[in-house]
Amino acid sequence: MIWNLFKRNKANQALVERQYAQITRSARSPVFYAEMGAPDTVMGRFEMITLHLVLYLRRTGTAGDASQGIAQEIVDAFFEDIDHSIRELGVGDTGVPKRMKKLARMFYGRAKSYGVAIAAGDSDALVDALRRNLHPDHPDTAPSMKALSEWMMITAQKLEDVSEETLAAGQLSFPEAN
Repeated sequence: MIWNLFKRNKANQALVERQYAQITRSARSPVFYAEMGAPDTVMGRFEMITLHLVLYLRRTGTAGDASQGIAQEIVDAFFEDIDHSIRELGVGDTGVPKRMKKLARMFYGRAKSYGVAIAAGDSDALVDALRRNLHPDHPDTAPSMKALSEWMMITAQKLEDVSEETLAAGQLSFPEAN
């Protein structure tokens, strides 16, 4: 019986890797950085992956147990990726937990603010949240986040139509940003 748990995790591993790769591939689309105001920095890339992951989790939150299990494994993979990246940037073992806690708070705060705005259909609140999060040092003079907000709203709506089978297979894809 315990061996089935290991087999299930191995089977999910390919799904998780495929879905996480799709999330990061979409988040790295040049249009977000060149035309939609996302900063092309380490933190800007964190923000874009977070944004995509929030949209993914919003969809899988209403899915079945299999899809929700995969979603949890993707969140775990995301935080493992962050841990690895922090270490690659030269942060020592003693500094990693502090930074991980901060980034986790940032992630969950964004998930809440983006989720509330999307659920309410409030694109102005979403624009404000995006400006605060993507340009924290100067949100008042940040580039317009309207196009990114519109893409998120449209994407959230389109993801609602993604089938349970697609989610469970780790094959959710995001619409192209343009």
